[in-house]
Amino acid sequence: MRLRVEFTTEPFDLDEAPAHALVAREVIEGAQLDAVDVGPFGNTAEGGSEAVLTAVDALLRRALQAGATRISLQVNVVGEGGRQ
Repeated sequence: MRLRVEFTTEPFDLDEAPAHALVAREVIEGAQLDAVDVGPFGNTAEGGSEAVLTAVDALLRRALQAGATRISLQVNVVGEGGRQ
């Protein structure tokens, strides 16, 4: 199964990326995912289900430890049977 995760971390800081945002980006960019798109207001990545779920677990744990007070995420099945 192929999944797409979209997420944001808060609080926002328009002047400088906060530590939790940098950690979240590091997790996603270091995971075995493809179609990674990171930006100032939202991030998206796709990959196999195990890789996405492992990355989401690490993302939640590490971003919270780095000071995130809110993490919004959405996971969708893409491709086969779950076309998006």
